[in-house]
Amino acid sequence: MTKNKNFIAIHIIPTGIGANIGGYAGDAGPANQLIASSVDLLIANPNIVNAATLHNIPQNLLYTEGYTLDNFCKGNIALRPKRSNKIGVVFDKSIPEEVLNININAINACKSIYGLDIIGYTRTKKHVGISFGLTDNNFSSGNIDNTNTLLEASAFLIDNGADALAIVCMFNDLDDNDNYSKGLGVDPVGGIESIISHLVSQTFNVPCAHAPAFSYKECMPSTNIVDPRAASEYFSPTFLPCVLAGLNKAPQIINIIESKLSDIQFVDTDIIITPSDCLGSIPVICAVEKNIQILSIKENTSVLDVTKEKLNITDKVLEASNYLEACGFIMALKQGISPATILRPIQKTIGI
Repeated sequence: MTKNKNFIAIHIIPTGIGANIGGYAGDAGPANQLIASSVDLLIANPNIVNAATLHNIPQNLLYTEGYTLDNFCKGNIALRPKRSNKIGVVFDKSIPEEVLNININAINACKSIYGLDIIGYTRTKKHVGISFGLTDNNFSSGNIDNTNTLLEASAFLIDNGADALAIVCMFNDLDDNDNYSKGLGVDPVGGIESIISHLVSQTFNVPCAHAPAFSYKECMPSTNIVDPRAASEYFSPTFLPCVLAGLNKAPQIINIIESKLSDIQFVDTDIIITPSDCLGSIPVICAVEKNIQILSIKENTSVLDVTKEKLNITDKVLEASNYLEACGFIMALKQGISPATILRPIQKTIGI
């Protein structure tokens, strides 16, 4: 099997770790758009582009949930680009009617404006039971009380023709979200959202993403001015539209044994871009093993502290000060130019 000739990048900003860029509500969109313009094909996790009723999804982006992305990098699956998906929506039984109706209106708006193929929605038979918050280490996490009812509803939609799933679970009202709204804290719901989408993706091998639902009072637009990075979540009563837009063209998940030449495999990847202090992820570890270039962004810090120095992979990681500089490195690599020949001083060639 020959290598895909496109220049392919993976852009990862994990959710729930308080990333300075991408740790809020679609605030990594401009940086991601710039990266997309520098490559032929970009694979990115939903956290990067999701922004409530807004989204910033480049035409050449493969919207790929975290578990699927990890499995892709392990070499277990391939990604097959699609023109569109048939999307089914699962609603938690706990969602009150007035909030459910807001989200159904959002679905219908996305159908009429974006032309999405949404086959319908179903409600779980039981309350899903979501708890969430920050750990002692300030990571976002949570728990699902009733995974079976969530999986049963997902299976029902798949049996009725859905090949991508949007999940909307009820979240209890936030006790204190001031830090996040001020651009100072970690998104308290990001961790459990990842757990929900990982569960569904792992079970059914279909594209999946989650949007939270809050009480009617909590989901109403805020009259306070918040940090620009979080603003998209404070003027909208629903977070579902960005998920539907992303799932529309999310790639099909193909068992590596059944993949075709036209499918995208991890070995086709040219570069992985990620924050500088979260280098312990599965994609990065797999990139080290496969000798795929890793590009870390020094400006994009988080509550993690997993650096190239601590992992002893300094020689495997190219570091850019910011995303603007990163795209210069990407363009050089795409043209087959060693970045070291552009930087000064140029190192003399030595005998080996």
